Amino acid sequence: MNDCYTMTIAGLERHLPLCPVNKHLDIAAFVMFSDVELTIACAAELIKKCPKPEVIVTAESKGIPLAYEMARQLGIRYIVARKSTKLYMKNPIAVNVKSITTTALQTLYLDSNEAEYLKGKNVLIADDVISTGESLNALDKLVKESGGSIVGQCAVLAEGDAADRDDIIFLERLPVFPK
Repeated sequence: MNDCYTMTIAGLERHLPLCPVNKHLDIAAFVMFSDVELTIACAAELIKKCPKPEVIVTAESKGIPLAYEMARQLGIRYIVARKSTKLYMKNPIAVNVKSITTTALQTLYLDSNEAEYLKGKNVLIADDVISTGESLNALDKLVKESGGSIVGQCAVLAEGDAADRDDIIFLERLPVFPK
């Protein structure tokens, strides 16, 4: 599998397809959707490494399975920052974000009821991969604007230079692939 990067994550071997970001760089695509075995294992391993939260916050959409499973194992609630407003959202708060895996600037939204729930709570921010840190920054802003207290930021993988950060918790380093 020369167009894949093979790695072990939470004790499970996975083959991640290489995808071009631009003419100078490829990244290995890590997608937890549909991989229940991996999601359960990663959630359990991250829980061991993270401070205990009262609620978990993630961004739509690839972090949802992880946040759900971590929350299920901990017996707590999780909240998803949405990429668009929904009819049920009343007075949402919004933050802009630019991710390495998305071409356009995005906005993350949090419903005012969810923001109210976060007020005074110890919050763990969870995502599948931390790369540039822009998604984390946007989630940090949403949580702080809501009055929540961030007890930690975690991801399954830290990609590229993110693996050198000392303010995040992660299971494995994910290299980038210059061409």
